[in-house]
Amino acid sequence: MLPPTEPAPARKTIPHVDFELDDLDSDEERYLDFYRKVAVPEDMLVPLAEHHDGPNSYYVLFDRTATWGHPGMPQVLAVHLQRDHEKRMFSFEHAPLPLPAMAQSWLIHRGCPPDAIGLHPELGPPPADEATRALERRLVGDGDNYAMGYSYTSDDPDDMVIVVVLRAQDEQVPSPFRVVVEEVDTETWTHTLREGGFDTAGEALQWCDDRLTGKAGPLPPVRPAATPSRPAGVAKAPAPHPPGRSR
Repeated sequence: MLPPTEPAPARKTIPHVDFELDDLDSDEERYLDFYRKVAVPEDMLVPLAEHHDGPNSYYVLFDRTATWGHPGMPQVLAVHLQRDHEKRMFSFEHAPLPLPAMAQSWLIHRGCPPDAIGLHPELGPPPADEATRALERRLVGDGDNYAMGYSYTSDDPDDMVIVVVLRAQDEQVPSPFRVVVEEVDTETWTHTLREGGFDTAGEALQWCDDRLTGKAGPLPPVRPAATPSRPAGVAKAPAPHPPGRSR
């Protein structure tokens, strides 16, 4: 207990999101649709990142109500708003996603400047190492190269983990199915992100199931892309000579 002469440490205030739509309700059906799908728990949405550019707003939100919903559902929400103040209308897109980096990528591919949607450094556990930071940067930048097929979010305090199965848009790449795993260390309050490669969706899903039940082995590495080689029996073209007089 603190001595009476010392003030109690200030508690950090958790920010709340404000969509600023109070005057944009001329399309009542869309207004109600937005609040049904996105903003019913507005005071429970924590803005991990947001950017405003004229009529456009981009949000990466943590939905604190998701933990009480269907088991395993994503707890991150990406929202893109477009406002038309003259017509008192707005349009929106939204996507529940398992990882903040995936939400950032989703917003960037809808026009958000990449350097404007960085995550708030004090909200959520920070990356534990450079491998995590590098993979998150790749997910943000290359997100359109993969489609999400499955995810499961476990916020069990004894094993906070998120598993995601991604399928490469190019089916010819090595390891076309990827598993991305985020694990939170509750003692250091940091998180790690790792990636493994699989040849089939079934193998990727089985690994996720094993991880969630505590039976998984190490993630298999992503196979490197094959280096193009010259077909056997084909003569190598002679190197060109620099211009000049022949002897």
